[in-house]
Amino acid sequence: MKVKICGITDLTTAIAAIDYGADAIGFVFAESKRKITVPKAKEIISHLPKEVLKVGVFVNETKEKIEEIASTVGLTHVQLHGDETSAFSKSLSFPVIKAISMDKDLILKEIEAYPCEHVLLDGPKGKYRGGNGLSFDWNSISVKDLKGKKVILAGGLQEENVEEAIKLIQPYMVDVSSGVETDGKKDLTKIQTFINKAKGSQTGGTRNEFIYTAE
Repeated sequence: MKVKICGITDLTTAIAAIDYGADAIGFVFAESKRKITVPKAKEIISHLPKEVLKVGVFVNETKEKIEEIASTVGLTHVQLHGDETSAFSKSLSFPVIKAISMDKDLILKEIEAYPCEHVLLDGPKGKYRGGNGLSFDWNSISVKDLKGKKVILAGGLQEENVEEAIKLIQPYMVDVSSGVETDGKKDLTKIQTFINKAKGSQTGGTRNEFIYTAE
């Protein structure tokens, strides 16, 4: 099971997360309490291993700004967390992760045609488009409706429920941000425990044919 730790704002936490086994690190460039500056993100990424995914989170940003930031800081993937169209996604030169807020009227089948390899299933919208720590009813969906996509599960995940979530959804990756924080700051102990539990899941990563984490 692959794990993404999102909302990273300092090098110490990024390195620790990777040492614990994180496969992807997320940087938020949209409005958020975890928003990071371009120079800071560039500094952190310059110290990260090549094989680790570096994901930038954007919400309804212009193509020009996304491309500029991604190139400057060294992102490997762009996560679109707003109302970006299929045409917009296709126009970007970086691989796209399309984040979907799991509202009750959402039909997953409609996302199949979206031009991206990864689809991130997040909790309902809160104050921000992501990272609100809100989960959704995992029993209400089936990743069979997203054939051909690598499914990243996010929204309300934490060390207490990540194993259950993996067994029910069987995603390609899990993504966490607020679930590994204490008093609004990343907690290294929680990050380590979360990664250990996610990667120790007996069923994790066994159904990559339904390919799909965090914010």
